[in-house]
Order: sequence, then structure tokens, then C-alpha cells
Amino acid sequence: MRYHNITKADMLNGDGLRVVLWVSGCSHCCKDCQNPITWDPNGGLIFDEEAKQEVFEELSRDYISGLTLSGGDPLYFSNRTDIGKLVREVKEKFPTKTIWLYTGFVWESICNLELIKYLDVLVDGEFIVEQKDNQLHWRGSKNQRVIHVPDSLEQGKVIPHCE
Repeated sequence: MRYHNITKADMLNGDGLRVVLWVSGCSHCCKDCQNPITWDPNGGLIFDEEAKQEVFEELSRDYISGLTLSGGDPLYFSNRTDIGKLVREVKEKFPTKTIWLYTGFVWESICNLELIKYLDVLVDGEFIVEQKDNQLHWRGSKNQRVIHVPDSLEQGKVIPHCE
């Protein structure tokens, strides 16, 4: 897996102060995407042990609420195995921290992936510029959903995350 940036103490990509890992690779290529530089799966840097330790060091801080995975698309096909390993390890090492994941895929097409059970919140759906709304919390366009993953898995239907 490759990544472009690790943002520390971010307040825009989930609740609380978060560490954000911006991964490389996206097949959605949404019009007016905020991050088209991350589309290329070969762009950025290799997510190696040093980068992972940087993420873990930030997550160890009391004031950090958790990890957000964005990009690009963390669920781009070549990212899924490494993202699965990362979220599993984060949940083991930091069980009180939340994990948010932004993806252009919709819940119904990915809810059966093994890694989903390690997430707390999933923001799904492609960004659609014609549905852009700057008043929305944690999403860019009205079609995107902020999904509470544990409740959605338990109830077998999409349950919104409370804003």
C-alpha cells in the first residue's frame, strides 16, 4: 500500500481530534475531487513500518480520538488487504480509539468485507459535485452517508452515525 500524507490532530475528517492516513489509489475519479493527486495507486510513499509507527505514536496520545482512513480510496482493490491488517492492529493496540473510513464504494457492496467489522464509522459513496453541500457534517455531497458500522452490522441495515 502507498500513501500521500499522515495528518495529525485533524478536526475535519471525523469526530474529535484524529490522525488521518491519506492512501493512494482510487478508481472512482470523482469530478472536482478534493484530492485527485491520490488517485494513482503508484503515487506517494510506501506505507512501511516507519509510517505505521508514526500513526501509532499519534494514536497513543490521550487527546487523539482515533484514526481516519481516506485518500484516494482505502478500499481501492489493491489497498484492501493492507487496510484490513492495519485496522485489525489498531483495534488491538488502541481499543478505545475509533476508526473512520471514507470510501467511494457504497455500503451494500462492501458490508461483507472482513475489515468492515473493525470500523466504527464508514462514510460511503462517491463525491457528486452537483450534490455538494458545505453544511453537511463529515461528508461532501448529499448522496454520501455517515454510517454507524457496529449498529448497521447488528441490525442488517444502514444506521446513520449521530452527528
